[in-house]
Amino acid sequence: MRLRDKVAVITGAGSGMGKAMAQMFAAEGAKLVLADISGQQDEVAASLGDAAIAVHANVAEEADVQAMIEAAEKKFGRIDILCNNAGFGGGMAPLHEQSTEAWDKVHAVNLRGVFFGMKYGVMSMMKTGGGSIVNTTSASGVVGWKHHSIYGAAKAGVNQMTKTAALDYANYNIRVNAVAPGTIWTGLVPASKTHAEPPPGAPTLAGIPLKRWGLASEIASAALFLASGEASYITGVILPVDGGYCIGFSGMGAENKGL
Repeated sequence: MRLRDKVAVITGAGSGMGKAMAQMFAAEGAKLVLADISGQQDEVAASLGDAAIAVHANVAEEADVQAMIEAAEKKFGRIDILCNNAGFGGGMAPLHEQSTEAWDKVHAVNLRGVFFGMKYGVMSMMKTGGGSIVNTTSASGVVGWKHHSIYGAAKAGVNQMTKTAALDYANYNIRVNAVAPGTIWTGLVPASKTHAEPPPGAPTLAGIPLKRWGLASEIASAALFLASGEASYITGVILPVDGGYCIGFSGMGAENKGL
């Protein structure tokens, strides 16, 4: 088992990619602290048995994140892995149509939430000899996506924090990396409410070389690799898991309408 007896904290663990991470990490022997604001993390933790506990945390609130880390330390004594995965896809419109409220809400969760997670996660890991942080960012933080100015800016900020933290904490044996999902079939896709997996012929973004949607399990696999000892000489990396979209980027085409 790649994570035997490792303690992992996962935010946004109630559904989608976070839930997939929780299930995969548990199968690899990890002890888990599953955080979410939805309440669904309780069910996920219960399904994984004694190896997992659930906590309520709004990552946009510093006190919640601090309490989340403290809960992990109290239960398991330390933190080895932190997956800052919580996020949401708001503010999809041309920049001039965006509001200050949309900017603040998107950045509070997608950027400030990762800042809080890394701040308190690093402070915990520094006390115990190191660890691994995996942030969930987005392909829209690597290349430009039409109508994603606010969301893309937040995710680009996560990318820069990831790289800078990797430099700042290498001497503490703390690795910091990020997974950059492309078009993943999760709850952020309206059609996923009625289809658990992409139905045949489901439209995708233009320009994806692999010509299909990604799955939450594929993001979890990438996060597992970066969190594990198999990636012990990797830090500061933004790993696109996007079917080749970033390298073959050609803009968002008509195929995206209605997604």
